[in-house]
Amino acid sequence: MLALIPLLPFAGFLVNATMGRRLPKTVTGGLASAVMVVSFLIAVTQVWALAAMPPESRQVNQVLFTWITAGDFSLDLAFRLDALSAVMILVITGIGSLIHIYSTAYMSHETDADFGRFFSYLNLFCFFMLMLVLGSNVLVMFVGWEGVGLCSYLLIGFYYEKQAAADAAKKAFVVNRIGDFAFILGALLLVVTFNSLDFTTIALAAKAMPVEVTFGTLSLITLLLFVGATGKSAQIPLYVWLPDAMEGPTPVSALIHAATMVTAGVYMIGRNAVLFEHAPITLGIVAVVGAATALMAGTIGLVQNDIKRVLAYSTVSQLGYMFLAMGMGAFGAGIFHLMTHAFFKACLFLGSGAVIHALHGEQDIRKMGGLKKHIPVTYWTFVIASVAIAGVPGLAGFFSKDEILFETFLHGHQILWGVGVLTSLLTATYMFRLVHLTFHGDERFGAVADGHDAHGHAPQHLSTPAPEHLSTPAPQHSHGVHLHDAPAPMAFALIVLAIGSILAGYVGVPHALGGHNNLGAWLEPAFQATNCGQPVATGELAGIALEDCLPGEEAGVEDHAALELSLMAVSSLVAFAGIGLASFLWLKRKDIPAQMATQFAGVHKLLLNKYYVDEVYDATIVQPIKVVSQEGLWRGFDVKIVDGAVNGAGYFVSGVSIVLRLLQNGSVKTYAASIFAGAVVILAFYLWR
Repeated sequence: MLALIPLLPFAGFLVNATMGRRLPKTVTGGLASAVMVVSFLIAVTQVWALAAMPPESRQVNQVLFTWITAGDFSLDLAFRLDALSAVMILVITGIGSLIHIYSTAYMSHETDADFGRFFSYLNLFCFFMLMLVLGSNVLVMFVGWEGVGLCSYLLIGFYYEKQAAADAAKKAFVVNRIGDFAFILGALLLVVTFNSLDFTTIALAAKAMPVEVTFGTLSLITLLLFVGATGKSAQIPLYVWLPDAMEGPTPVSALIHAATMVTAGVYMIGRNAVLFEHAPITLGIVAVVGAATALMAGTIGLVQNDIKRVLAYSTVSQLGYMFLAMGMGAFGAGIFHLMTHAFFKACLFLGSGAVIHALHGEQDIRKMGGLKKHIPVTYWTFVIASVAIAGVPGLAGFFSKDEILFETFLHGHQILWGVGVLTSLLTATYMFRLVHLTFHGDERFGAVADGHDAHGHAPQHLSTPAPEHLSTPAPQHSHGVHLHDAPAPMAFALIVLAIGSILAGYVGVPHALGGHNNLGAWLEPAFQATNCGQPVATGELAGIALEDCLPGEEAGVEDHAALELSLMAVSSLVAFAGIGLASFLWLKRKDIPAQMATQFAGVHKLLLNKYYVDEVYDATIVQPIKVVSQEGLWRGFDVKIVDGAVNGAGYFVSGVSIVLRLLQNGSVKTYAASIFAGAVVILAFYLWR
């Protein structure tokens, strides 16, 4: 049953990839959604069975076959279900199913061929992500790791006729290959160090090793793996691909940002928790990079005007929070925020898709406004998700974000805690700037332009900016605009995700609020080094608990309730302050943001242009590589040396042939002359001697 969880989406991919263009859209979309729903239901049954096991042996391994055998090294193609992968498969299949259902309506304007191609890619994406989280060793994980990179390329560049989409897809692919190169080096070093790639074997071996107080082998391994994570999970310095990924269809953005690819790096660190715990230097780097990424992306999101780009930088920022938690060694807090973030970020992206759907392709929030009364379902679900990500008490984001801040403060990193609090303020501010400019205030949209399809979609893969009438502020009315709220499949997904944005945090209510943090207790054994649940024959469900199958030593828990409540009060005030500040600036005093943009034009331009990081990369890396490649490697080495040697050999043979063929040209006079010349040479030689 465990293998069916990833294999069902793969089956959906095979059918739609081969026959999708010949099937009706209802069959194509229905099949792709059905395999995800069934995969989710199987995942629920497997997690339910896992929960029935004793906590100390809560692990299931399923070996499909032996993949590699070389000397004393062997590797299985095997799946592993434990507390950590259980959370991940529920997120991937559950939220992935909702995104598939949403897409059946959102992508209905596409041709049959493109519709089938889209859903085949979507199923393949989920298959590879499930392979990544279920893999029992690094190599199986790496198959999924590379697979989601491939699918991101295919989906970001879905509208391949549009140059921006093609460029964004290539950018995502290349940037991820940089991180993946480091990941491969880390994996090879694991083989050299442990003669294994199995997660349990590595964890048990690492547990017996001393903690590296100075930089050593484990530090190098974990640092290389973390560089790979910065690519997949869009952290400094490899985050630049994620905002450009908005060129793909909106459901793709939701899938990448909420349920799949960008969470892979966080999961990878959690899966190798014992390894990272023995490399505190690397953990420190992880925490600092995460905090810096969270703050930087938050400041950029404050001034962006594309509705999806604001959410993209929000994702980069929230991922920074997760890495901050992992760097603190609070692996449970990081996974907790990953889970809650999946709900409200999917809801936000799909909500932005509903707005774009209603406005016929418009994405500039400066050309929106007043949408609240026109699309109420989209509005209320979007607001709920915005309140959740802002960290307002009672919603999912509050519980997970507060736990990260609490763990950071408790570990004595007050500066990083301060960065986290400031980022929280920025999050609440830019999210409600987005809410107010999109749904409140005056209507700034005009009449629907000609050329849209029956569903109100502009041909996104061929169009560039918005229609001409939307290039300037429209009259303060909506005459001629036929706005419509999300269709039933889209509305269903939004409502379920909004409910999750409220309730998901209650699986981790802290002790200070009278809870038990059930999710933290559930995850704790997954971060310990045990050899519970040894591999069993294919098809068997339960693992085998060995006599030494015990969880790792549990750290002593002190009563920090007063401190935690104080920090909760601070983070709650910060969330409300951010919401209040956004409401004041973009509802009450709309002139102030414009004045500030003029007064601080340099800072505003710096943030609007994303700190010019792309331009710096282009000037210092891309262009020099192009110059070296074109002038040095191509025109210099390839043309002159390689081609020159090949062509020179041809010219040499041709020249020698011209001379030699004179010896056999059939002319008697030539033969006589050559005999005479030969005789003279021979005679001269003997006379000389």
